[in-house]
Amino acid sequence: MNPNKKQVVRCLIHVFALTSLAFSACSHIAPKPIPESKVPDITEKKSVYKPGDSTQEAYKNFSFASLAMTQGNYEKAKTYLSFAIEKDPDSIYLHTRMAMLLKRMKEFPEALPHALKCMELAPDDMKYRIMLADLYTLTGKDDLATEQYDMALSFEPENKRVRLLVATILIREGQFSAALTHLDELIAQSPDLVIAHYYRGKVNMEMKQYSEAEKSFLEVLRLKEDQESAMFDLGTLYQITDQPKDAAEIFEKLLKLYPYNIAVRARLINIYSKLDLKEKADRHMQEIKQHSQPGEPGRQALGLIYLRQGKLDESIEELSLIVSVSPGDHKTRYYLAVAYQEKGDVEEALEHFALINQSSKYFSDAQIHIAYILDSQEKHDESKAVLEKAIAVNKKGIELYLMLASFYENREEYDEAINVVEEGLNQNENNIDLIFRLGVLLDKSGDKTSCVEQMKRILEIDPDHPDSLNYVGYTYAEQGIKLDEAMEMIKKALKLKPDSGYIIDSLGWVYFQKGLYEEAIVYLEKSAKITPDDPTINEHLGDAYLKKQEYEKAIKYFNKALSLEHPNKEKLKEKIAEAESLLE
Repeated sequence: MNPNKKQVVRCLIHVFALTSLAFSACSHIAPKPIPESKVPDITEKKSVYKPGDSTQEAYKNFSFASLAMTQGNYEKAKTYLSFAIEKDPDSIYLHTRMAMLLKRMKEFPEALPHALKCMELAPDDMKYRIMLADLYTLTGKDDLATEQYDMALSFEPENKRVRLLVATILIREGQFSAALTHLDELIAQSPDLVIAHYYRGKVNMEMKQYSEAEKSFLEVLRLKEDQESAMFDLGTLYQITDQPKDAAEIFEKLLKLYPYNIAVRARLINIYSKLDLKEKADRHMQEIKQHSQPGEPGRQALGLIYLRQGKLDESIEELSLIVSVSPGDHKTRYYLAVAYQEKGDVEEALEHFALINQSSKYFSDAQIHIAYILDSQEKHDESKAVLEKAIAVNKKGIELYLMLASFYENREEYDEAINVVEEGLNQNENNIDLIFRLGVLLDKSGDKTSCVEQMKRILEIDPDHPDSLNYVGYTYAEQGIKLDEAMEMIKKALKLKPDSGYIIDSLGWVYFQKGLYEEAIVYLEKSAKITPDDPTINEHLGDAYLKKQEYEKAIKYFNKALSLEHPNKEKLKEKIAEAESLLE
């Protein structure tokens, strides 16, 4: 067949496909079912057609693939398309149809080669690049997907779908600032794009930029006043920022629109209980009971409410009924185990924690509880083994590394603890919790220089991390160096966490090291009121009063520090003896 004739046959394939799509798109026309007998049996090993023109055979196989698809017989359609591609391997349309079919069948890895072939045949056609990127996303290859999406955006910057997908990937990877850049661009292009404003609110929530998050959620509700998820997240934001009345107002409004939302009623019960509005809390409890039956998944909220209220028997009763009906409900089983643990029935707790399988998002937390229970029973080797096995299953499980490190830390085996945290950081390079724990462990092992380096590493990632600011500032103050820098860092930390007794103590200690004892006592007294049972804080206050020659007060706080299991009792006893001798 000459090239012109071959092109004509390919055009017929396109026309046939478009005609099929056109008819299937007309929902008011009921297509007549095609009898199964009309589609050849493809289970036979012999070829469907006699040898002949390859493009003609490709066309015929494609035709039968289309018929099989209209019947919903995707396996048969897949086989016919394979025959068609074998006869015409450079048909971009056939590869596109195969990629789309395999995507529909959720056979994403198998679809990838066909999308790549389309890219090879038409590298400048963005629709094939986007199809390839979609499949990379579905196969968990986010880096490759982002690369293709970015290239598509360089050609089609107005493509909202692609930009939104890029933002979604960035959010999933925790690259919030980059995600915001794309979301802001989307909003600039389409100011009324509800989903962009909503995602912007979610990202700002994750970044703890609550005022910006509030603006975004309110804009969503201005554009679409009954948007359920935005209302729920706005109510949650008000809870996080300690605005319970505003949260209750939003949740009550949400319930008027969606009266059967049990999760919202659970939030309201929690809020009203904290506000001591018992009647309102009870009303929502009764609503949950009225609209659900014991054992229904919706009653999980009720079981969790009882758990929060410390009504452990009621919680166990509700949650047990649910897992008896739905044994695969791992969330309910996890909280049932927690209820048993809090009740002191650790054997029941262990049994339920052990039933949470590796695929569940509650697996790691369940293993941590198991390890904690075993450790408290002095089964230390078993506890450690549980955590090590859990890490082998979930190498990204940050809490598992932290728990195993604390296992060694509590035994003052700091080198082993450091190794565990570093192993976690190999999997989670920029995780602030792991870096902070590494810094603390280095400090406890006596390497203050490396400790400060780790805290500064955190501040490169998050300049407003109050605990790292305080740690560096206090370390400088403890060493009597860089006191001005220390004061600046601690004051910044205090603005971020104004009620932290430890940060207030750090500021008092900087004043002490500067010889400003009056100012030191003001902050150290305040710190001791907020955190009265910390031995170091009480020792600091004793030191300040000793310098002020108020010996009775100094002795009082030294004795209190001694009673609180201060790690250096001999040093404290010497200070007490010194103050007593000066008092005479």
